[in-house]
Amino acid sequence: MNSETGGRWTRRQFLGGTAVAVATGPTTWAAPQTAAAAAAVDENPWRYDVDRLRQVDPALIGYERVAGFAVAASGVRRLVWTTPRELWVTAGRSLLAYDLGGAKVAEVAIGDVVRCLALAPDGRLFVGLRDRVEVYDRQGQRLARWPAVSGKPFLTGLAVGKDMLFVADSGNRVVYRCDLEGRIQLRIGEKNPERNIPGLVLPSPFLDVELGGDGLLRVTNPGRHRVEVYTVDGALELAWGRAGVALDAFCGCCNPIAVSLLGDGRVVTAEKGLPRVKVYGAAGGLETVVAGPNQFAPVGSDERSRGKPDTALEGLDVAVGADGRVAVLDLVGSTIQIFQPKGVAAVAA
Repeated sequence: MNSETGGRWTRRQFLGGTAVAVATGPTTWAAPQTAAAAAAVDENPWRYDVDRLRQVDPALIGYERVAGFAVAASGVRRLVWTTPRELWVTAGRSLLAYDLGGAKVAEVAIGDVVRCLALAPDGRLFVGLRDRVEVYDRQGQRLARWPAVSGKPFLTGLAVGKDMLFVADSGNRVVYRCDLEGRIQLRIGEKNPERNIPGLVLPSPFLDVELGGDGLLRVTNPGRHRVEVYTVDGALELAWGRAGVALDAFCGCCNPIAVSLLGDGRVVTAEKGLPRVKVYGAAGGLETVVAGPNQFAPVGSDERSRGKPDTALEGLDVAVGADGRVAVLDLVGSTIQIFQPKGVAAVAA
């Protein structure tokens, strides 16, 4: 209990309250504990120690790192595969394309901060800004600008199908189904007791949506620590996940923050706070770990430590390629790492 916050711990107090610096390296990051930090721990017997949770038994990790590089830009948020050898990343007011060797091969300037991104089968790029969607070709030419969303929009996720786009709006706590001209057809995920939908709980601006080959949507509900599965008509088919510090659970105030799908319907999740990437079965149930916390930059080194709070600039984003490789964007460390299942022949970069 904390009297300074009305009996509730803040997220920083929950994680230990100490900002640390990023130590760069090819595969791992570690931050030495200062004497002052050690003393603070000793003086606070109620401190929640997450150090042990940063360790994942290697036997439980079913993926290996095969490539990685730094993104030479600030404000990274989301990434997508555009070809088996190319990734596009949102970074501030730009879209950046990288090959797997870390070379930047394209850059597109956008007039506003890019919050999310999706690639259509025909190659068009759907770009989510705070309150609207814009459409671009691969050469950076803007093709369309959709009307701004009403209410208090904060767009954070996009998923495109053959003739529809799903837009995750964390500000209004809803997922829109739109036609490809920008007209909203349906609102998905809002509280509806008659349809047994409890509603989205979003303590921080993270809401993601993915459309599977089975025609079902996977939507994160971070405040409820679960993934929800909807039909494109908005019916809740399934929900799975639980809160907790165990490896198979989702830790902290609000996780998972991002999802991507393997070709067989299994779900890859990403978490913030204690940054972890894991693979779950299509109906839930942890199958393996892609990467543990020690492979990412520690929380505390993002813009908040410099007095510029933006909770959308922490944690991870994740994208699965057509060949099953998993790309992970570290929002704090501004790096991309590529993982593939252990025992699989390496794919040339």
